[in-house]
Amino acid sequence: MPVLLFRLNGVSEEEADEVRALLDTHSIHYYETTAGRWGVSMPGIWLPDEEQSSEAKALLQNYQAERFQRFNQEQHHLMQQSLASSLWASFWKKPVRFTLVILAVLFVLGLSLYPFVDLFIN
Repeated sequence: MPVLLFRLNGVSEEEADEVRALLDTHSIHYYETTAGRWGVSMPGIWLPDEEQSSEAKALLQNYQAERFQRFNQEQHHLMQQSLASSLWASFWKKPVRFTLVILAVLFVLGLSLYPFVDLFIN
């Protein structure tokens, strides 16, 4: 009986490719399903039988732990270099655009709240 190994909903193509490569290097036979024409089916990576499921699940668990650790290290590295975007950094990158966006937000907010403010004033 087929076993669902990995759901592909919301997974980046890079991660899906890495999982496929991991299974290929360990000679684990699998097949994929797509979301279908209307996107109502479940895309995933399936094992045709339960023989290799314990080995594949252990490999996948190790891979995900390594990926999580790698992602945390990259984020920590970005934070140390101050490359992580912040509101102040985005202002300094493009001050004119930032100011125009803030003014547009305030304008839309003012138009939205005008009827309510007008009720209280009159």
